Amino acid sequence: MRLLLIEDDRHLGKATAEGLKDSYAVDWVMSAEDAVEAVATHTYDLVIADINLPGQSGLDFLKKRREQKDQTPILLLTARDAIQHRIEGLNAGADDYLIKPFDLDELLARCAALIRRAHGHAEPVIKIHDILFEPATGKLEKENSTIVLSGRERAIFEVLMHNLDRPVSKEKIEQRIYDWSSEEIESNTIEVHIAGLRRKLGRDLIKTIRGVGYMIVS
Repeated sequence: MRLLLIEDDRHLGKATAEGLKDSYAVDWVMSAEDAVEAVATHTYDLVIADINLPGQSGLDFLKKRREQKDQTPILLLTARDAIQHRIEGLNAGADDYLIKPFDLDELLARCAALIRRAHGHAEPVIKIHDILFEPATGKLEKENSTIVLSGRERAIFEVLMHNLDRPVSKEKIEQRIYDWSSEEIESNTIEVHIAGLRRKLGRDLIKTIRGVGYMIVS
């Protein structure tokens, strides 16, 4: 899953991005203007935006995204604790808000919930065949046994789980699990991680749709 973080405070932005990168691919920009360029060229599963930004505010960015019919979940970060400001953000189309200073674990939990709901999963645990997956924590069980995935394996698995019964191309998977800071991707990297997932979760779980991509069938 790929996130866009809009935060102009350099120290907070760096710390937040690094904390999120244990679970997500994260692109960090420091202005709404740079965020507009980012969303024009990349697809994100969630946008986290500070309200108080230089130039265009996070609230203005939110309003314009909704005017353009962009349904990407948006979580607002704000130091303003007045109820009216929270209402203003929610009425403008925000999906959630978090008041600074915030706890990283709470931010991660809110991110997981928003992404899960955006993909039609209201329950905190997703069940498919004999597999139980908890996106908020990354906990994965198969036949009541805990399965440990690498970071990339988990990212690919989550993309496929959020697209059940829909084939996902190799290119789309790469876009969802790598951010701007990622090193050059080897041509067979996705195939290697898919092979690892099949060894751990069963060869028949992930189907190869020749010429299209990969898919998990519910």
